[in-house]
Amino acid sequence: MPELRLNLITREWVIIATERAKRPEDFKISVSKKALPYYVETCPFCPGNETKTPVELFRTGDKNGWKVRVVPNKFAAVSDSGSRERKIDGIRRSVTGVGVHEVIIESPRHNTNPALLSSEQMEEVIKVYKNRFLKAYTDPRVEHVIVFKNHGEGAGTSLEHPHSQLIGTPVMPVQFRDRLEAAAHFFDDMGECLMCVLARKEKEEGVRVVAETEHFLSFVPYAALSPFHTWIFPKRHSASFSDIADAEIKDLALSLKSILSKLYHGLVNPDYNFVIRSNKPKDCDLEYFHWYISIIPRLTRAAGFELGSGMYINTSLPEESAEFLRKVQTT
Repeated sequence: MPELRLNLITREWVIIATERAKRPEDFKISVSKKALPYYVETCPFCPGNETKTPVELFRTGDKNGWKVRVVPNKFAAVSDSGSRERKIDGIRRSVTGVGVHEVIIESPRHNTNPALLSSEQMEEVIKVYKNRFLKAYTDPRVEHVIVFKNHGEGAGTSLEHPHSQLIGTPVMPVQFRDRLEAAAHFFDDMGECLMCVLARKEKEEGVRVVAETEHFLSFVPYAALSPFHTWIFPKRHSASFSDIADAEIKDLALSLKSILSKLYHGLVNPDYNFVIRSNKPKDCDLEYFHWYISIIPRLTRAAGFELGSGMYINTSLPEESAEFLRKVQTT
């Protein structure tokens, strides 16, 4: 019989469709993806084509070349010029579309897959995430910052060269505000951080844990919204990604690389999105919220029921998904 599970963080009910559930291996991508070249002459993110991007904002590297570059998004969702102004017109509300939209180019190699990055290069990328996250919040117009990655056409990427994005918006998204409020209510009721409790319970039960390192726990949540949906939680309580320490960055690089590699080898390089869900730096000491990374493989599509109800149907048992990923060999 199907089971409805409540995702305590998102406050969304999920239908675990046991009678329609597929075996984990049934989610493997059957369509082969074309091999990419090391360099593409027309790609604005490849070395030597730096003039094809807007003026560079930041880079890491040495005299032998750059390792990670950051540039403004040429087709930005928000504008870097102008002031933040709210407008009230009767029942209508609007805010000028100002903010920050950056592209983080993760590697000089056009054909690098994020799952196959070295631990050192992944660490370099995460350091840049932190740098740009902190920088974005120095803009007084920015209310909320999201660091995210779209991998593959099905996840919304438009350029093959490996890259992530950062968007700072002039308002806090309702989705994030709802999660803050849910976490605050839990703290009021229980006197503990919801995310800390969830991570502790998942570690105790173990059945949905995919990997564990010194500083991070990776698991498929009890009420995963979709097949192989995975969370990476820091063990140390902190409300903001900006608070991550150097030792934790090194460890996060191992954790993120491990999960992406398991998806790459186990499901044959699926499309996916990942998002760093975090509060702002000035609120890093909040007792009731805990930053984390959410990884969502694009193996199914939301249809009429999901759009009409806000409830998801997951055709993969979270416990089986976690077991499958645990067993995937990445070397």
